[in-house]
Amino acid sequence: MSEFHATTIFAIHHKDGYAMAGDGQVTFGNAVVMKHTARKVRRLFNGKVIAGFAGSVADAFTLFEMFEGRLEEYNGNLQRAAVELAKEWRSDKVLRRLEAMLIVMNKEDLLLISGTGEVIEPDDGILAIGSGGNYALSAGRALKRYSGESLSAKEIAEGALRIAGEICVYTNGNVIVEEL
Repeated sequence: MSEFHATTIFAIHHKDGYAMAGDGQVTFGNAVVMKHTARKVRRLFNGKVIAGFAGSVADAFTLFEMFEGRLEEYNGNLQRAAVELAKEWRSDKVLRRLEAMLIVMNKEDLLLISGTGEVIEPDDGILAIGSGGNYALSAGRALKRYSGESLSAKEIAEGALRIAGEICVYTNGNVIVEEL
């Protein structure tokens, strides 16, 4: 049975800016674009946290809800909420089958959370996931490295997604950017 999936999420801490961008494409199987304007980047915990997902849509929504619950439980402590979600996700037999990844960020931390128990903080303040993630990651690193101080975090995030959308068939140009 085919699933709804495919996306690109890009996040960056740059200078004093914090931004996450996601495209709007939802693909059914490998051949049909079902939606162009999905919102896969959202604000959580009273707007203090941004989260973005890639993978199966139903699985990602389950993880969003679980992560938001952990944020509430740990009073907004992003690292603790991420670690507890990863532990539960990895150890639970049903949750272990979820096919999605999350990027979460606040003004202190930027983390990737996966179902294999990883909570990864990047060395360079940039993360990307999804079908076009590697394209966006490459574009974002180049934009950050060669723009000097001229581009903001929001401009880099949007630019990285637009470049990925020109290359990856699972990424479209309907870019949503959230910033802190």
